[in-house]
Amino acid sequence: MPTPWWSRVLVWIFLPVAGAALLLGLLWVIDKVPFGGPFNLIRELPEPWDRVIALALGAIIGLIFAALVDAESLTVRITPVEVVLTRPGHRRNVPKGEIAVAFPDRDQLVLLGRTGRELAREPSHLSRQRLSAAFGDRGVPWAEKDPYLEAYRRWVPGLPEVPAAAEAVFTARQKALTAGDDDDVRELREELGRLGFVVRDERKKQYWRRAEG
Repeated sequence: MPTPWWSRVLVWIFLPVAGAALLLGLLWVIDKVPFGGPFNLIRELPEPWDRVIALALGAIIGLIFAALVDAESLTVRITPVEVVLTRPGHRRNVPKGEIAVAFPDRDQLVLLGRTGRELAREPSHLSRQRLSAAFGDRGVPWAEKDPYLEAYRRWVPGLPEVPAAAEAVFTARQKALTAGDDDDVRELREELGRLGFVVRDERKKQYWRRAEG
């Protein structure tokens, strides 16, 4: 079940066009309301090179954003023995027998094990209806929300229930979360998972629960 091809094509077309239009619009604003900044350097170029460079820079910025969005284009394949989650540069294989429930968490797909441990959490723009039908038809329980949602507590430094090893990871992850370091946030989430903690984020705040057992 891949992200629809037409959706990915639209992203690659729309974002570069939008970026080019945005920079061209900025040049028009500079003409009407002059202000300092690097865009004035473009405006000082002779016509039509100012517009050509603005269009090119805007398109490049749009392409960068398109690549970031496309990197989260998830493909879900459910076989008799495993669930395979694939996106550009990343692949996760989860044995089907270990999955207790699958559910959407905002713009992510989550697979939980039978002890409540998080087996996978991947960005997903796939339709919830399609996911529900695909998992249900193949014998994997589906829920519309996290069945453990009420068990989460907000992390703050110094909680007595959090051992020192997990406290250090939570602290490092909070710094990565605040800085927007997505790779570090993901890696440290998995490290907390190995320590028996499940974590979810709300507005750059961490909420946690312990996996059963």
